[in-house]
Order: sequence, then C-alpha cells, then structure tokens
Amino acid sequence: MNRFYLWLLVLGGFFVLTSHPLFSQSQPNVVLIITDDQGYGDLGYHGNPLIQTPVLDALAAESIRFTQFYVSPVCAPTRSSLMTGRYSLRTGVRDTYNGGAIMSPAEITLAEMLKAAGYRTGMFGKWHLGDSHPSRPIDQGFEVSLMHNSGGMGQVGDVTTWFEGDRSYFDPVLWKNGKKKAYQGYCSDIFTDEALTFIEKNKDQPFFCYLSFNAPHTPLQLPEKYEAMYADIAPEKALGEGYPVEMSERNKSDARKVYGMVSNIDDNVGRVLKQLEDLNLTRETIFIFLTDNGPQQARFNGGMHGRKGSVYEGGIRVPFFFRYPALFSGQRDISTAAAHYDLFPTLAELCGGRLPRDRVIDGKSLVPLLSGQNVSWEERSMFHYWTRKYPERYRNMALRKGDFKLVAQTNYDAPLGDFELYNLDIDPFEQQNLIKEQAEIGVALKIEMDQLHQALIRSPNLLQAPYISVGHPAENPVILNRNDAGGARGIWSQEEVFGTWRVKVAPGRYSLRFKFVKDIPAGGTLYLETHTLVHTRKVDQATDLVEMKEVVLPAFEGELIPFYRVGNQRIFPFWVEVEKVD
Repeated sequence: MNRFYLWLLVLGGFFVLTSHPLFSQSQPNVVLIITDDQGYGDLGYHGNPLIQTPVLDALAAESIRFTQFYVSPVCAPTRSSLMTGRYSLRTGVRDTYNGGAIMSPAEITLAEMLKAAGYRTGMFGKWHLGDSHPSRPIDQGFEVSLMHNSGGMGQVGDVTTWFEGDRSYFDPVLWKNGKKKAYQGYCSDIFTDEALTFIEKNKDQPFFCYLSFNAPHTPLQLPEKYEAMYADIAPEKALGEGYPVEMSERNKSDARKVYGMVSNIDDNVGRVLKQLEDLNLTRETIFIFLTDNGPQQARFNGGMHGRKGSVYEGGIRVPFFFRYPALFSGQRDISTAAAHYDLFPTLAELCGGRLPRDRVIDGKSLVPLLSGQNVSWEERSMFHYWTRKYPERYRNMALRKGDFKLVAQTNYDAPLGDFELYNLDIDPFEQQNLIKEQAEIGVALKIEMDQLHQALIRSPNLLQAPYISVGHPAENPVILNRNDAGGARGIWSQEEVFGTWRVKVAPGRYSLRFKFVKDIPAGGTLYLETHTLVHTRKVDQATDLVEMKEVVLPAFEGELIPFYRVGNQRIFPFWVEVEKVD
C-alpha cells in the first residue's frame, strides 16, 4: 500500500495529515542545504561580479526562486524556526549563546515529522540547538548526525576545536552520533562526504538530508586553493558607486576569505547535485538552498541596509532556491514574502507528513505558490527581533505586513515618531522613513508588534528553559560547555565571570572534571554548588584541570554553579565534564 494512504489510516489526536492533489505517487527525497553567514550578495546570481559560484548560479537559474525570503537575524533562531515551523521564542531559543540556543525537546522537528512518515534522516554540520541530551540531533529525530558543538567550530562552546586556533576547521574532532571522532580534511568537505555516504546508503527509500555548513562563519579559515582564487581581487569594486557600505582593509581581507569559503561550498553543492544525478534521483528530490542570515562583515549585499544581527533587510533577507522537477516547473521568481518557518508545513504537505495540532505553527505551506496556482495569498504579519539574552522592547524589532515594514530601534517607551516605517515595494533598501507621512499604518503595525511580542515572551518553553540531562544513560558523561552556560550577559571566554548551567540530575555518584581557559593559581578553593548541596576542594598547585571524585548528588532540577575562588578572583570553568559512575 502507498505510504500516503497508510497515513490516512493512522491519524492521531495530536496531528493532522496534509495533502495536495498534485502529490506524486512516491514520496520525494529532501535535501536541505543551509550555509552560515552567507549573505544575499554572496552569489554571482545576485549580482556580485567577483564571487565565483557557478553551481549555485546554475541551481538558481533552474529553481523556483523566492525573491523575498526571510530568516532570523542570527543563527540559532533561524535553525529553530526552520526545524519546527515556529517563531524561535516559542521553541525556547532566544540567542546564539548565554544558554539561549537550546531548543526545547518537546518541539517536533522536521526530522521527527519526516521520520514518522517513513523517511531516513541525517544531519551533517552545524546544529546549534543544544549540544547535550535531550536536545542533540540524535535526540530530535535524526538517525545519523555528524556535528560540531556550539555556534561554530573554533568558538568557545566547541570544546574539541577551540584550542586548535587557526586550524580549527582542519582535521577536526567532531561528534558522530553523539561520540567524538577524529577526521582528516577541511570541515565543509567532511560534512559533504558524510552527506554523500548517507544519500548513497538510503538511495532506495525516502530520505531527508540536512547539510548545514558552518562556513563561511568566522573564524575565516579555508584551503589554500580557495584563498588563492581571490588573493588579487578588490572586494570594494563589487559595491559600485553610491553603495551604502564602506569597507575597511580588514573588511576587504575578510571578503576575500569569505568568497573562497563560499566557492568551496559551491563545489560541494556540485558534488551533491552530481550524486543525485548519478543515482537517477534528481527528478524525485526536493532540493532546497538557503542561508541563515545576512553577512557578518561589511561587503556587497545587493544594496540592502544592515547585515547579520539586524532586522533591516540586509540582516534577514536571504537566497532561497527550491527545485522539485517531478512536480513544479522552475526557472521563475516568486515575489510573495515567505520565511524559514514556512518550510515545515510545506514539506509536510509534499512529503505526506503530519502537522502537530497541539501547538501554534506560525508557518504557512508554500505549495499553492510553488504550483503556480492563481491563489489569493492573505497578507500576514512577519515579526523579527534580536537582542542578547532576551528580547528588549522596541530594540532591533521589526514587523512586516504586506509592503509595509515597521522597524523599532528605540527606547521601550518611545513615541511613534521614533519608529521607522518603510514601503518595501517602492523602497526595498529602506532609505525613506514614512512614519510621519503614514502614521496610521505605523500605529496599526505597532499594535500588532506589541501583541505578538507580548505573546512570544510568554511562551512556555521560554519561561521554563530546557534542562541539560546529567547522569542520563543516553549521554554519560556529559560536557557542559560555555555556549550553553547562562549567568552573566555575554558570557564567552572570560575567566572572571559568573556562569551556571541549567540541569536535570539523576541521583547517583559522580566524577567531575573542571577545565579552565588557562592555569588557575594555587591556593584557592573550587566550589560546586548543586541546588542546596555545596562541595569544595582546595587546589594546591597551578593547573588548568581539577577533578572531583566520589561526589554524591540527589535528583534535582536546577542550577549547577561551579567556580574557583582565589584571593579576590572568582574564576568560571571553561567546561565541566560530569560522569555518573553508579
């Protein structure tokens, strides 16, 4: 019996099956590729005369292109919406670190939905939605995963690459299905190799391959071959006269490296496309390419205002190419505004998946637009925000509805005149603030912004942040890293900073290892605070690694707070490894 009809027989109380008359008889494969900090302008297809992206340019030419496709201003929020079809705040994801990049395990992901529909699921590259149980890819529906920790290789939360410095992208130790494994080569090539192996292994059944490159995110590291490609270019020449960006010498150097990293990605995307062709899978495969936010550094970005972290167009509008030859004709543009959270309901409809009925799905299926139907697309509000730790009222917020976009870059109690209003149809570069001329539109959008902001910050997964499992058989030992640490705002690699991890501890006897950024001086005391129980150990010699053994912990849910006190210093560990020994 066809899988589609099987699902008709198993409809449950919490899900609804989506269907569409254009469904083919077999379920399509899904290859979803996302890159990290590659802006709208980092493609030849989008008018950059310097970058070499022949594969992506050709893919764009034969795809359905959403010319106004939006994501979140930064990495983890984009990924949570992509995986769930929901605003990131609903999922518990509010930041890229500070403990705010852990998605609630109660969320239903694309992988879980497609796995339930009979798909094999694999994830390769950057996850950034939780490094420990129960929030890892293998806990969230992916049968196979190869990932780095935290928001990027070479960042503080990625404990296996941080100390490698300017070699962190080469010959890395990664996490294969939750276990550390050493690899040879360049990270983007490695992730592609694993994706190709997954596709080959599952070519005879529906599969979902999520290839999530960490490039061209900083640190900007790339093979010499690709660095040489751009050694002699002048990146500022891509800007053209009157472009609203100035490039420093550092920006120019960074642009050369980013372009090389993108060209490497381009080659790797070509490898995936070739394998699909060789396996005769191209026609029956949904192939999607997008990026996660605007560029981090100043460079050509299609003339748009703002970049990564910003709610202006340059921070949130990205490339989006959709190809599915068996069902949709490509080589066309769709100008209707769409967003990352629309992929969840779209793929549910095309793949015979089931949408959860017990939660809000903010996305909307794009199938009517993809099919070229003459549909009446109802205007909807699209909310964007980003500030560190939690949303700040009227700081870096935006709400778009139809052609109009309200931007808030002001104080919490600011009057309407301090806001910005743009008509993106006639002013896509956000140059003409219309808030005085069309105040009534600004008022209506501000009311919606207020309502949505207030609803989102009351989301249960935000109010009750996810716990990291300690002593759970699915991951023992567990490494608590800096990316997932809460405490001081902006906690990173500082030594003297207050930090804590939110944990759910199983009762038992534990062994703990505390790693520090560098040697701590002798003569101090290491503290381990776990709820009402405090353990201490004197440290008699300078060291960067201290152990506590035979620590008996009760069951509890709360904060694990470690620090080393010596003199007037209070030093937070770089990471803590916690192992339940019985």
